[in-house]
Amino acid sequence: MVFHYPNGHPNHYNDTSKQKMQEEAKSTSFANRGMRFEEAINQSNQYYLNHGLAVVHKKPLPLQVVKVDYPKRSAAVIKEAYFKEPSTTDYNGVYKGFYVDFEAKETKNKTSFPFKNFHEHQITHMEKCIKQNGVCFVLLWFSTLKRCFFLDSELLIDYWRNQAQKKSLPLTVIEKNAIEIQPKIAPRIPYLEAVDQHLQTKEKL
Repeated sequence: MVFHYPNGHPNHYNDTSKQKMQEEAKSTSFANRGMRFEEAINQSNQYYLNHGLAVVHKKPLPLQVVKVDYPKRSAAVIKEAYFKEPSTTDYNGVYKGFYVDFEAKETKNKTSFPFKNFHEHQITHMEKCIKQNGVCFVLLWFSTLKRCFFLDSELLIDYWRNQAQKKSLPLTVIEKNAIEIQPKIAPRIPYLEAVDQHLQTKEKL
């Protein structure tokens, strides 16, 4: 399959690389339950929706399909597609009357979170959301340590803009400034508890 990014450069995925990506995804476990971080968040969002607590969904990728093969009448295989525009953040929705917008990222690093996981258009998008008083944050998953953090986007943006030469955000800084989330059975990633804590802190300022 060929994906063309907004800058016009194609990104080729052959069967070997696709298989490798699938194997890497399967090898990434979530809290020893064999679940990927993104899947855990999606299940958490479904839990929140089912219980009437929040309406949060993963944003679809802005793709324009240009080539499709039909090996069978009942099946279609996308062979080539374009990203219409750079994607923004992973999730958005509404919680207690607040617009929430967040990105979910994971790393195998034990001591820091690489800035390369975030892109200019994502940082710009988060800045715009914050200006509109949206609740904007990132969920950081340290897969090796099996630790999850809620980090206010304002702090991430500050470090990304002003200290990007360091190439990563130290875990010590995250521990000091973020809210650690303890995974549960349901919801698996109870991030709304961290949102509540974040909002309470904002009210006191």
